[in-house]
Amino acid sequence: MTDKVVVITGGSRGIGRATALAAAARGYRVVVGYASNQAAANEVVSAIEASNGKAIAVKCDVGSEQDILALFKAADAFGTLGALVNNAGIVGKSGVRVDEMSAERIQQMMAVNVTGSILCAREAVKRMSTRHGGKGGVIVNLSSVAARLGAPNTYVDYAASKGAIDSFTVGLGHEVAGEGIRVAGIRPGLIDTDIHAAGGEPDRAHRLAHMVPMKRVGTADEIANAIVWLMSDEASYVTSATLDVSGGR
Repeated sequence: MTDKVVVITGGSRGIGRATALAAAARGYRVVVGYASNQAAANEVVSAIEASNGKAIAVKCDVGSEQDILALFKAADAFGTLGALVNNAGIVGKSGVRVDEMSAERIQQMMAVNVTGSILCAREAVKRMSTRHGGKGGVIVNLSSVAARLGAPNTYVDYAASKGAIDSFTVGLGHEVAGEGIRVAGIRPGLIDTDIHAAGGEPDRAHRLAHMVPMKRVGTADEIANAIVWLMSDEASYVTSATLDVSGGR
């Protein structure tokens, strides 16, 4: 086993869970960040440990800077940070137009999806950048095809938050490219996870599957495989780039 640590926010369910398992299988020590579902996070840790991997669960609402600082402090005690997966994110109630949105909804969306990701990246850069005495590493940001499609009449605020992530991936990647850090993004399409239930439409992915050129929804494992590839040396010349994993949508 290596002492190389990956921090995965929102690591207890869906894409985060699949990524935690995939990263552990490749030798990473995994810090599973979770906002509220401790039982689910502990299950991920148990699954990793059952396969002789190393993992810990750390409560972290990425909307809170103090939680983020505590998350990375726990990671420091676990090994040498080698990767960050900015996976945690929220959606608001689906089907709400912009002229119906409250300031509170928009502020929470940006606090979690944008500010939280930037703050996590800040802490990762402090640890991984050769400028700060680090050994380099990789940051993978989770975007969405909604950033390209805009999600009209569905959740424009979510799409806008992911558009910000796309810009952040480009800018941060350029900023730290000479410091041993690669920054890349993933744009999932319609994936079979419970994020749609959070927006009030649990069957949304399957209902819209006919709009995907491949005529099916994706799985969390398919996104996780792309993430761990970007984390690997096989993607050593990839930075400031975002990969669509969307069945062609």
